[in-house]
Amino acid sequence: MNARKSETIHIYHTNDIHSHFDNWPGISEFLLDKRIEHEQDGESCFVFDLGDFVDRSHPFTEATEGRGNIELLNRAKYDAVTIGNNEGITLSHEALEELYVDAQFEVVVANLKNRDGSELEWAVPYTCYTTNSGVKLAVIGATAVYELFYDKLGWSIQEPRQLLTDLASELSHSMDCVICLSHLGVNEDRLLATETSDIDVILGAHTHHLFVRGEVVEDTLLAATGKFGQYVGHVTLTLENGQVVDKKATVIQADELEVEKRELKAVQQMITEGTQLLDEEVFTTPISLGQNLFGPSPLSDIFGQALLAYTKADCGLFNSGIFLGRLHEGVVTKRDLHRILPHPINACVITVTGRALREYYEISCHPDWARTEVKGLGFRGTVMGVMIHVNLKMKQDILYMGDEIVEPAREYRLATLDMFTFGFFYPNMKLEKIDYLVPELIRDIFGGYGEQHFGTTS
Repeated sequence: MNARKSETIHIYHTNDIHSHFDNWPGISEFLLDKRIEHEQDGESCFVFDLGDFVDRSHPFTEATEGRGNIELLNRAKYDAVTIGNNEGITLSHEALEELYVDAQFEVVVANLKNRDGSELEWAVPYTCYTTNSGVKLAVIGATAVYELFYDKLGWSIQEPRQLLTDLASELSHSMDCVICLSHLGVNEDRLLATETSDIDVILGAHTHHLFVRGEVVEDTLLAATGKFGQYVGHVTLTLENGQVVDKKATVIQADELEVEKRELKAVQQMITEGTQLLDEEVFTTPISLGQNLFGPSPLSDIFGQALLAYTKADCGLFNSGIFLGRLHEGVVTKRDLHRILPHPINACVITVTGRALREYYEISCHPDWARTEVKGLGFRGTVMGVMIHVNLKMKQDILYMGDEIVEPAREYRLATLDMFTFGFFYPNMKLEKIDYLVPELIRDIFGGYGEQHFGTTS
């Protein structure tokens, strides 16, 4: 081993920023300064992101299909990233293949492959670094399993823990230290730490957990920085004669970082210029389309028509809270559609019996829905709003689809939003036969319907 007797390695990490850029200029400048500082002190420094840096709820990300986000990571000189579900399943197959074309860092993900099982051209299952003093560092990574979505998008996703365990075991024979970039969630990270002693540090993400001083499971250090760029993580590893003898994790509060006006202006200009790409006409509406959290509205009426036309389903169910604004009479642009429907949510069609359909209808009529707060699941609003029924109504305790009585044993096709199929709102819905319609998001469905039925001014 060529390593010197003692060396300290500094690792900085971010996760689940979700295109929240308020603190980004300070984070970027901090990371660049720290790299220079450590290099001047003769210490090694690495910078990693753990996924969901891209989020199509931000107009800059939407307009650039995430490639603008990659420019920001390049500017901050990241060494490697793994992908989150927002990179993996909210972009089309083609957009994900193109996302990292200009990346100046490695994309590390071991459990995603092409549909035919071949390795990705734009990512690697692991990467290795050698410090100036000869310490060898291996970095492995994996992302959360959303099998139905990845399959529909033309990818093959695998369960990650055994893959990571085997990879770490193999690399440990030639490496002094193994770091895992994990977008798996805190419970998976803890299980992984109990299943292998070959991973020294797991940098975690996906469940937005925060470890202010890290967490040690068995002999593995877990580190995570919450969400939205609120913190930057800093892990220090001390090695002696090629052995890790000490490891510590801390976080730095990002909104307290100083930033030069030049860096702030440069980042803001990039975001502004990228966002302007959304100023493209989609259709022209002859009337103003308003919203209503507590009942049907012109927006929900049009969206309901769009949903059934797109899915060819028998009936539909969605929440009024998906609309975050109104559309004024006249030209509607991509920016307008993104403003009112920023969610990275897909439509889906569920095959259900009439008996199950009645159950979902009755659940949807609960009076608490309107003010129920919703976080995650792709939803980027605040409250659920009431449930909107398309081609469904109850009369004298009998459920009708149009003018026909819903028969308990008959099968029907229900169009809804993917967020309702994850078991949180309608517990049994996740057990039904579900067809997720990807890659189009619900704003694409709305925009396509508007273009077809209203046309444009040009």
